[in-house]
Amino acid sequence: MARYVLKRILYMALVLLIVTGITFFLLHLIPGDPITSMVQELPEETRAANLRSYGFDQPVWKQYLLYMKQLFAGDLGSSLRYPGRKVADILTSYGPVSALVGGLALLVGVGLGLFCGVLAALERDRWPDRIVMLLSLLGTTIPTFVIGSLLQYALSVTWPIFPTTGYSGAKYLVLPVACMMVGPLASYARYMRSSMLDVVNQDYILASEAKGLGTARTVMRHMLKNALIPCVPMLCVSVAGIFSGSFIVESIFALPGLGRYFITAINDRDYYVVLGLTVAFTGIYVLSMLLSDILLAVLDPRLRKGSSFS
Repeated sequence: MARYVLKRILYMALVLLIVTGITFFLLHLIPGDPITSMVQELPEETRAANLRSYGFDQPVWKQYLLYMKQLFAGDLGSSLRYPGRKVADILTSYGPVSALVGGLALLVGVGLGLFCGVLAALERDRWPDRIVMLLSLLGTTIPTFVIGSLLQYALSVTWPIFPTTGYSGAKYLVLPVACMMVGPLASYARYMRSSMLDVVNQDYILASEAKGLGTARTVMRHMLKNALIPCVPMLCVSVAGIFSGSFIVESIFALPGLGRYFITAINDRDYYVVLGLTVAFTGIYVLSMLLSDILLAVLDPRLRKGSSFS
């Protein structure tokens, strides 16, 4: 097991290097430079001095090596748009907002989605199953910005129950959380239903029913645990998407989160902020995948005995 975890950590480091390199060179393939994009009319001498100060006058390969040296030293870089503001400070300032809103949405959405999926599987081809599948289809097809706009119109304009935008208390979180939870709820309901239906037809389920175990005990002791195993990788990917995939919701509800800041940095061509946040998002993703593999080994004893851990 220790050897397997070490191997996965090495894979994580390789993925981080590849993603950082691809992002770095793609940013530099964009015509122009960030200095000119920030100030359209700039004297040539001033522009050249700024390029030299940030090292943009050097070859791209040399800039890459300098950035990687800085990255290995633990420095994610500083903002070009706002001199003196480090990427690490941006993560600590805006990350908690994204984590709170996305975490609550994921917690509620996954919990309700798993419950609805189990209910739909146990009531297959009956009205609860049809309702769950219909709502899941709507939840996965309606865009997030449409759901957010509908929530704002219904609960902020028509019935002024919750504030439309801002971040000043618990009531400001209700609409963003409700908007973000729709996707996980719909996805996990469909996925859990399919997984439960696969487990229902297994021999050990038929054997437990033949022994006279009740439906509740069969579901809790045998069906639920095994049906959750395929959902673990999906859950870990969802955790990683909390920070990088919420920029639409953060823009609609004017939340000071990382997703919104990331999109702003791309539009501003703030190279080091984009690179630093990309490294952070990728690190969260690969760490989530590592935890996913460990959780799968804990839930499924067959994996611990398999050759993949040798």
